[in-house]
Amino acid sequence: MTAALIAVALGIAGGFIAALAGVGGGIIFVPALALVIGLSQVSAEATSLLAIVPVALLGTWQQRNTGEVRLRHALIIGAGSVITAVLAALAASAMPEDILRWLFATFMVAIAARIWVGAERDAARGRSAP
Repeated sequence: MTAALIAVALGIAGGFIAALAGVGGGIIFVPALALVIGLSQVSAEATSLLAIVPVALLGTWQQRNTGEVRLRHALIIGAGSVITAVLAALAASAMPEDILRWLFATFMVAIAARIWVGAERDAARGRSAP
């Protein structure tokens, strides 16, 4: 099986799992790209970020047709995102691979803890997760 076919399979499986669990795909894709395909941490993160672009564009187009997009807010968020993405990419590229990997792992643990606490809070209130 070629790396491209593995990437397609990861995209389908990861997208399904991320949507089912209500999490961002990067939580699944970055480790999969690094561990399964063998990309460096920087390449895995960059590839995952680039994969978001067509999904975000398609989702925005679909929601714009329903009147749900606030164009002014989207442009402000988009401009801020472009600026910080460039700065973060420069920082990630200059950082040693091991430190970047540990930072990503720490971020994933923090996200998991936040999801856990939210689920516990919802359970205590007698609500199910959305």
